[in-house]
Amino acid sequence: MEYMQTHMAETMIVLGLALLAIEIAVLGFATFFLFFVGLGAVATGILFLLGVPETLVNAVLGTAILTAISAAVLWRPLKDMQLKTETKKAKSDLIDMEFELLEEVEPGKTTHFRFSGIDWQLKSATKEKAGTRVKVTDIEVGVMHITAVDEN
Repeated sequence: MEYMQTHMAETMIVLGLALLAIEIAVLGFATFFLFFVGLGAVATGILFLLGVPETLVNAVLGTAILTAISAAVLWRPLKDMQLKTETKKAKSDLIDMEFELLEEVEPGKTTHFRFSGIDWQLKSATKEKAGTRVKVTDIEVGVMHITAVDEN
């Protein structure tokens, strides 16, 4: 304990960095609480290095005040960043895969195809007979969208 009081600036910086690491690595930046406290602790440690008296009261007050300031300034930009979502479709290795239909497929009718241990539901815009060679054009969860292959 005496070591931490003797080296208060370094202790605050290390504590702040540990809180930042936990928030980002473990919690995945899901809550901002530890992030703001970590920033406050690091900033307090830097203030101690710049000459502010290293006392426990200054450490607690500095961390609290700088946490509140960082939360007030960064809350809205971080919340907006967290709400952004990707609309790009994921690329699947199954797209462009070709296979022969084992049973007839038609719009509105549920047809299944077992592949790689999964029973996929097949969807087609046109009616396709059993034995037709088809190609996967799109993938959704548990659904393969297919179209007939032109065999010319």
